[in-house]
Amino acid sequence: MNPILSDEAIQQRQSPVEMDARAFREAGHRLIDDIAGFLSSVPQYPVTTAPTPRSLQAKLPKNIPATGADPKALLKETWQLLVGNSLFNGHPRFWGYITSSPAPLGMLADLLASAINSNCGAFVLSPMATEIEKQTIQWLGEFIGYPAGGGIMVSGGNMANFVGFLAARKAKLNWDVRKIGLQPSQGKWRLYASVETHTWINKAADLFGLGLDSIRWIPIDEDQRMKVAMLDQTITADRKEGLIPFLVVGAAGSVGTGTIDPFSEIAAICKKHDCWFHIDGAYGGFAAALPELKDQFRGIELADSIAIDPHKWLYSPLEAGCTLVKDANALTDAFSFHPVYYNFDGEEETNFYERGLQNSRGFRALKVWLTLRQAGTEGHIRMIREDIRLAKRLFEILSETKEIEAVSQHLSITTFRYKPADMDASMDQEYLNKLNQSLLNKLQTGGEVFPSNAVLNGNLLLRVCIVNFRTSLSDIESLPAIILREGRPIHEEMQKERSDVS
Repeated sequence: MNPILSDEAIQQRQSPVEMDARAFREAGHRLIDDIAGFLSSVPQYPVTTAPTPRSLQAKLPKNIPATGADPKALLKETWQLLVGNSLFNGHPRFWGYITSSPAPLGMLADLLASAINSNCGAFVLSPMATEIEKQTIQWLGEFIGYPAGGGIMVSGGNMANFVGFLAARKAKLNWDVRKIGLQPSQGKWRLYASVETHTWINKAADLFGLGLDSIRWIPIDEDQRMKVAMLDQTITADRKEGLIPFLVVGAAGSVGTGTIDPFSEIAAICKKHDCWFHIDGAYGGFAAALPELKDQFRGIELADSIAIDPHKWLYSPLEAGCTLVKDANALTDAFSFHPVYYNFDGEEETNFYERGLQNSRGFRALKVWLTLRQAGTEGHIRMIREDIRLAKRLFEILSETKEIEAVSQHLSITTFRYKPADMDASMDQEYLNKLNQSLLNKLQTGGEVFPSNAVLNGNLLLRVCIVNFRTSLSDIESLPAIILREGRPIHEEMQKERSDVS
């Protein structure tokens, strides 16, 4: 039976989620104090305690509560849950999957953005937030030397690349794909990417109607860069078969080893074959700002679109991705609809719901905009340069360490593997891969350091990616000893198992 609320009850409404100024201030101050203490002492924490799902589930409430609880108590409990059971990508020895240490000002920016709670889908719903996002997009393009006509902030690399993919699909398919979709009678469309391309390309081909068979995987050279001659040959051969090339993806920092594809050459091939040129710069795109790397990034300005991730190498808290396009109309052509229930047609107003997949959108740009102003271009260039120097120094240190094979070094990514001193002919690639996989698992759960992995020419490698303004020289100098200390017992145990079997 539903209770009947009187007019008086709803006239003097008291919400259970409201907090008066005093209560909010007390709870907020305590939480900020806890966070500040954590940030000042994060190197003393393990990178991760490697909890199991079952152990975490045992610490959570069993059922949704029927009655409420005190906000201060809830925040205290939740803080303890998180700080005791998380992986800290803000730790100076987190070098795994490409997520940077978050800038403290970016954390406060997210709080500020939440307080205003702008819906950045339409100008009328988020006037100042919209203009800040527009300026942030412009600044990001200027920072990396890309002449962006427009763009949009998104959640991360997958979404930023999806937006570029869909813009390309609309621009290059020679019928109204938004109206009639994809049909066999319209031909078989093809896209081209190196074998090192992130898995977002698989998702895009799958989700947006072309299918995985539409991807042409272009091999890489000895420097792990796309073989441009092979790209040209593959597109030419496809055209002769009646297939329709429409998109080529280049990498500004491949996810495995950090390589940069030859953009000027790829752009020339795209022009020759009338293909859209998209750059996946989610990780490495921001390194284009470094004067000493201009030659490596030559041709970035020729791309039709580029994906970049401020939460990777611009030290923003998650989530912060961005798609930049040379022609802003490419986004509205791909995404814009004008339903009658939207009264969002003011002149000179930018409505971001017309430029991407979301209608309701959070104010992601604020943290990026504030930290760009805090550090300036010079400060960000210095931090990126220091990350690269640390990765190069690590490669040098590992190269000088017996039992460790340093394999590659590009941008701020160094790859290597543990290779026992008593290697013999029986210890083939399969053995080394198994050994280094076990070592990786041990390191990722041990709490001292957190690398990830790459696979190159069938070899499983340990991978350190430094996008971390807290990492110092002493942190990377500690790594070889940890590798040897943890790798030798694993090798000994594997050798014992082999002898037992034989």
